[in-house]
Amino acid sequence: MTPRRDLKVRTKDGLRLHVEDWGDPLDDTAPLLCLSGLTRNTRDFRELAERHAPHRRVVTFDYRGRGRSDRDSNWRNYRPEVYLDDVFQVIAATNLHHFVVVGTSLGGLLTMGMGLLMPAAFKAAVINDIGPDFTPGGVERILAAIGEDKPQADWPDAMAHIASNFPPGSYPRADENTYRKLAETAFKAGDDGKLHFSWDTAIAQALVKGPPPGDLWPPFLSLKQKPLLLVRGETSDLLSAETAARMAERHPDLTEVCVRGTPHAPTLDEPEVELAIDEFLARIDS
Repeated sequence: MTPRRDLKVRTKDGLRLHVEDWGDPLDDTAPLLCLSGLTRNTRDFRELAERHAPHRRVVTFDYRGRGRSDRDSNWRNYRPEVYLDDVFQVIAATNLHHFVVVGTSLGGLLTMGMGLLMPAAFKAAVINDIGPDFTPGGVERILAAIGEDKPQADWPDAMAHIASNFPPGSYPRADENTYRKLAETAFKAGDDGKLHFSWDTAIAQALVKGPPPGDLWPPFLSLKQKPLLLVRGETSDLLSAETAARMAERHPDLTEVCVRGTPHAPTLDEPEVELAIDEFLARIDS
C-alpha cells in the first residue's frame, strides 16, 4: 500500500489545515501539489495520489473551511489572497521544491496567482477546467448550489442531489460510481444522523459580498514560461471552448485535453485525462 501521512499545518492566523502527504518524501522526482475546487477537498485527489505516489510524492490539502480543516469564523477570509498564503504555509511545512501544480477550478486560479508570486517554486502546471474568463451561467449555478446546507437522509439521496446540480444532459458519461464519489467528497455525516455539506457555506458570502476578481489574464500569462496542461470538460459551463482557444493562442507551451460528455469539472480519473497527465509528467521529468 502507498504510504500516506496525515498532517496538520497551522495557518498564520492559527487555523489547522488537513494535509495528506503521499509517497516517499526523499524521492527526487518532481512532486505534485494538488489544489482542489471551491468546495472540494483532498478526497478528489485520492485516485490520482494512489496512481502517482509509487513514483513521486503527492501533497494535497483541504482549504480552510473545507473537509477536515478548521472553519474560519470570519467569512471575509475566504478569499484568494488568504488561500494563497495558506498554500505557502503548506509548501513550507512539507518542504516542497520544483513541484508540478495540479489545480482544479479555484485551484487553477490559485496556480495562476502562484505564477505571479512564486514562479521559481514550481516547474509546470495542470489546470483543470478554469481560465481567465468565466461563463456567467456557471458562476451563478455554483453560487446557488453552495450557500445553504442541504441535509440528506442517506447516500442515495446525496447522490441524487449531486446529480441534480449538473445542467440537464451535460454529463452523459457519469454513472452511479461517479455520483457516489462526488457525494462522498461533498457530504459528511453529522451528529443528527444526516449528511451535511463538507464545507462552510459562508464561502458563498465571500463570493457574493467580496470584490470582483479583476482581470485574470495577467496571472494566467505569468505561466507562459512553464509547460501547461489544460483539462476542459466538453460541456463545461465555466470554461468555454473559446476561452480555452484564447489561452492556447497566448501560451507557447499549452496542451489541451477535452473530456467528452463531461461538465465542470472533470474528475481527473477519466482515461483520456490519466493518459494526458502521464505523458505530460513524462515530458517534465525528461
